[in-house]
This record gives sequence, structure tokens and C-alpha cells, in this order.
Amino acid sequence: MSPTFYPLASSSQIETPSQAEGIPMDLEEDLRAYGCKLIHEAGILLKQKQVAVATAQILFQRFWYVSSMKTFGIGDVGMAALYLASKLEECPLRIRDLINVYDLLQQRETHSISPKSDEEFRYAPMSYFGNTFYDIKDAIVVHEMQILKRLGFNVQVVLPYGTLINYLKVLGLMEKEDACKKAWGYLNDALQTPVYALYQIPTIVCAAIFLAARHLRIALPLSSNDSHSWWDLFDANYPDMWSVCGYIMRLYRERSVHDRVRVVGMINKKGVRKWLEEER
Repeated sequence: MSPTFYPLASSSQIETPSQAEGIPMDLEEDLRAYGCKLIHEAGILLKQKQVAVATAQILFQRFWYVSSMKTFGIGDVGMAALYLASKLEECPLRIRDLINVYDLLQQRETHSISPKSDEEFRYAPMSYFGNTFYDIKDAIVVHEMQILKRLGFNVQVVLPYGTLINYLKVLGLMEKEDACKKAWGYLNDALQTPVYALYQIPTIVCAAIFLAARHLRIALPLSSNDSHSWWDLFDANYPDMWSVCGYIMRLYRERSVHDRVRVVGMINKKGVRKWLEEER
């Protein structure tokens, strides 16, 4: 097995602080995915590099293995993660642009689940002379420091894209139509799940190739008794690979309007605390 050059959650951290506070695992996964979705959409609107957006999503996922959503809001942590990642990847963002984009995204999401969702969305910019803007600005700085502190300043991130290209070349799939594009898409979707904080890159890449091959009906080498298969070539473990596939496929499940409203309402710690009190 190749050595781990990036931090992974230990077995003692599998029950996250949020779950210890009473947040169910499926709800926490939805909140993680929503936070990463906002990071991704903000990165697109800010024309940020893909490497910085992916780094921010991985840091965001790691953070919830050492912190609770009852203590920190996913919106504030998401903004801080993207702000920090932009510095790490040497493509820094203006904090004012980041706040404006997140405000736009949250207003648009709130509008999409409101009774007036059929009407045209109109963005209402916040006032720069009010307290809200400066409160959010201070919150980003505070949460950036919390990410660094709680991760022990270990913010090294290994991205899977180069590994994917190498594996596809070995398997002879680069010539297959849409194979690389489909696997690349699964790797991007996996950023919305905790897998980059739980499994090594070879396992995640093999899971993306596995899903892409199944979707495109591409046959890959398998032994008759399953003792040796193509993923063994890359030091990937089948149960772990199957688990990664499960995390990715759960992203595509149909969510009810109630679930969407609940997640959007829990973007800050006040919403999480309110939900926990109602569930008691």
C-alpha cells in the first residue's frame, strides 16, 4: 500500500462531533454536501481555479471530523475554507467578492424553496454601511483561523486528477469515448462527500473508474474467482472502493421539499441549534 501523504480521519473520529451532538448521519451528509455545493457554485461565479475549489471542499470535509455543526455554521466554514484555499493555491480572493457571491447564492436558494419560487428571482444587495457585511467579514477571518487551528495547520491536499489519468492509461481507457469525462465527473461529485477525508486517493480513483465503467458498460479485467482484479493493480481494497461508490451514489437520491427546506434552514449554527431543540 502506498504511504499516506495526507491526513485521514482515524477510526475514533468516524462518529463525528456533530453526530455526538444528536445530528443524524444522513442529515450531516446532506449538510456537508450542501456546504460543498455552495463552495463549488461560489468558485464558478468568482472564476476561481478548480484546484482551489477542490482544496476548499476537502478542507471543509476534514473540518467536520474535529468540529460540530452546532458550534460552527456550514456557511461560515465554507466561505473561510474557500478563502483559505485561494491563498494556499496562490489565487487569492477579495473578501468583499466572496461575501457578495455567498449572499447571492443563499438568497437564490431561499427563493427556490419559498412559496414565491415561480416568480423571477431578484437579488437584493446588502448595504456596505450596515453591520451585516462587517459581521460576515469578521466571521470569515475567525473561521479561517479555526480551520487552521483545528486541523493543526495541516492543510496539505492531494488531488486525484493526475492519478486518474495514469490509471486510465494503464487500463487502456483513454481511447474509450466519455470514459475519462465520466470518471472525472464522479471524482468532482465525490468532493461533496467525506471520502477524501476517509480513504486514500487510489481507492477513490478506482471507485470513480468502477462507476464510469458500469455506466458506460465497459468491461474491465476480472479474475474468475475474484482473487485478483484490476483494482488490485492500484493497491485498492474492494470493500473500501464499494463504500466510496455508496457515498457517491447517495448524492443522487431524490430529496423531498421538506428535506431541502430543512438543510437550507440549517446553514448557520442557529438553525442547527433550533432543529436540535425541536427534536428533543
